[in-house]
Amino acid sequence: MAKSKTIKVENFEIVLYSQNNEDFISLTDMARYRDEERTNYVIQNWLRTRYAIEFCGLWEQLNNPAFKRIEFDAFKTAAGSNSFTLTPQKWIETTNAIGMISKSGRYGGTFAHRDIAFEFASWISPEFKLYLITEFQRLKKEESSNLRLEWNLRRTLAKVNYHIHTDAIKENLIPAELTNLQISFIYASEADLLNVALFGKTALDWRIANPDKEGNIRDYANIEQLVVLSNMESINAVFIRQWLTQSERLVQLNKMAITQMTSLMNSTQLKKLK
Repeated sequence: MAKSKTIKVENFEIVLYSQNNEDFISLTDMARYRDEERTNYVIQNWLRTRYAIEFCGLWEQLNNPAFKRIEFDAFKTAAGSNSFTLTPQKWIETTNAIGMISKSGRYGGTFAHRDIAFEFASWISPEFKLYLITEFQRLKKEESSNLRLEWNLRRTLAKVNYHIHTDAIKENLIPAELTNLQISFIYASEADLLNVALFGKTALDWRIANPDKEGNIRDYANIEQLVVLSNMESINAVFIRQWLTQSERLVQLNKMAITQMTSLMNSTQLKKLK
């Protein structure tokens, strides 16, 4: 389960988390708006209605190939009778539903896919649903903004010291008589020097191991690795001008990568950027 997040709706804190890129919202937290002491009772009262069962069943049929429709039909037929009861656990276990999740423990409760959670909110209160959607959209907008910030940061880090590195290669490693093709080989060789020092493999090694992925090894680097890579480009430029051999530079750069990655992985400041 991904790290959970919290939004506040009408002074009630509601937990959300993402699973397989889908958002789930705590029905237990939402139910406190109706009855803070008997949240399970509130959820069960909603789930036993014919409308709730039909909606959840339709959602499952559209999104869950393994949904048990015969068991669903039995619940739908029984819905509405005075003796009919249905808990989230029973719904999940009997129909193999995936749109609702029941978790035990201190931070447990009943969670539902956002589509289902919004319907539950409608049953609680139209006003509550409006506030919930507004806060949810605010959170998603904030997440989108953070993703753009991270993307821009990645682009910036990829460019930092790039020209320093390539200029050092051009001035010290490329004789004038080389062809453009030979020059490109040298640039690629130096790029792979950094790849091996940081990632432990060349660009070709990564491509062979990941035939289904687009882009290259650096496209899948995390922020810490991109920071170190940027620093390595600058330091390698210095090493080149000092006429260190490629093998000597590889050893030094690898030691630097280990030291800096260790430091960055423990950095609380960098973690705030994520």
